[in-house]
Amino acid sequence: MSAAPTEHLFRLPGGIRLPSFKAQSATGLIHPAQIPEVLVVPLRQHAGAAAKACVAVGDTVQTGQLIGVANGVFSANVHAPTSGTVTAIDAHPVVDRHADRVECITISSDGQDTSSDTLSPLANPFAMPAEAVREAIGAAGIVGLGGAAFPTLAKLNQAVASGIDTLLLNGVECEPYISCDDALMRARASDILYGTRVLMHALGMRQCVIGVESDKPESWQALTEAASIDADDRLQLVRIPTVYPSGGEDQLVYLITGREVPSGGFPSDAGVLVHNVGTAASVATLALTGMPLISRIVTVTGEGVATPGNYDVRFGTRIADLVAHAGGYTDAAERLIMGGPMTGISVIDDAAPVGKACNCLIATGPAIRTSKEPERACIRCGECARICPVRLQPQQMHREHHFGDSQRLIAMGLNDCIECGCCDLVCPSHIGLTQSFRDAKKAAKLALYERERADRAKERFEERNARSSAAEQQAHEQIDALKRKASRDAIADILSRNTRKGSD
Repeated sequence: MSAAPTEHLFRLPGGIRLPSFKAQSATGLIHPAQIPEVLVVPLRQHAGAAAKACVAVGDTVQTGQLIGVANGVFSANVHAPTSGTVTAIDAHPVVDRHADRVECITISSDGQDTSSDTLSPLANPFAMPAEAVREAIGAAGIVGLGGAAFPTLAKLNQAVASGIDTLLLNGVECEPYISCDDALMRARASDILYGTRVLMHALGMRQCVIGVESDKPESWQALTEAASIDADDRLQLVRIPTVYPSGGEDQLVYLITGREVPSGGFPSDAGVLVHNVGTAASVATLALTGMPLISRIVTVTGEGVATPGNYDVRFGTRIADLVAHAGGYTDAAERLIMGGPMTGISVIDDAAPVGKACNCLIATGPAIRTSKEPERACIRCGECARICPVRLQPQQMHREHHFGDSQRLIAMGLNDCIECGCCDLVCPSHIGLTQSFRDAKKAAKLALYERERADRAKERFEERNARSSAAEQQAHEQIDALKRKASRDAIADILSRNTRKGSD
């Protein structure tokens, strides 16, 4: 494996250097979180449609057993995080950008954590057909563990169809508090590289670039040492500058390759596929043990938690149980954030479970308390445009959002906004630009849904009218035919009577 310095990279437009608060949790250790007595497993822990439950209340399940079947191309399987009994299948509060409640499978743990006897490792994944490896990854419910939770099988199949030439492994982790990937790279570097090679085989790839942020020297060293054991010249390690948001997919693609992901497109449209280091590690776990994706590393940090650190957490563990395992809340705890302070989601109810997309929980203290400054009018300073890593014009977009012009916003690049929060951070008027763009995206999606629903209703109405017209026309034709027949019969009857009279 070769290494490349940062000066060989392309320059990221915009971005910002943020203070780091990773030292609270980045000790290099991964603590196994206790398996709670009750786990609430969401059937949607991924970007697509919720999986369909394939177990029933009262069923006994084992660790790694399939309990939710993928429902569509962009859905993912869900597996039992431990052994026990299914006690409920119903809607439960979750932390999700799209819904407050999701159907969940509640499992009462039996305390044995007995693995399913159907699990088996991939004896030699490099001897398997690439398609079979991809299908095994899909069956294991593996999704992107960088936060978006996009199903890995869908990404792999799309990449193969697109004919990509480069695989990028993302170990940047540029949010200020999150350190789960750093801990993973330091503790399981060899697994990450093994999983990377499995992914390369599944893709038929001959090149992979692994990006590691420059503020992670221990991770860099661990990966370098792991690679030296079995040298693989297909792998290249690249040091990424500590500039937020260099860990974004599109931004990482540009930094390393100089290729721009087209508006509304995917990295595969630029000939590149990006996977998180956590995804590679989960592929290694599948290949070596046969265990599907049932847990992940979660950073639990902030001044509001007693023992910050990185914990290996089974999916379905309620946030309150995880925080309790991390020493509980301190007096500084004011609110919870899932994800990083820049792009995370506020947690309203800590009874919500941990899912595949949860990479961090922050119990906030004064360090990241929400600004109490009132929002003021835009002064047109242009700082938001200068700092935007996607080269948008946030101040103009905010103005159009104020006027409610969704189509104009979309034309200005609304869907290209990665919601990084840089514009919020530099705005002297304390305008919530990112939230306004999130609201605008939801409004645009709703408007599109309403238009599609109206179009479907119009089509059904027109089809109904067409059917009614056809039926009415047929009825008229039948009546006309009956009238013609009745007239013919009447004439024939008259002629018949006249004929009889004449003969008399």
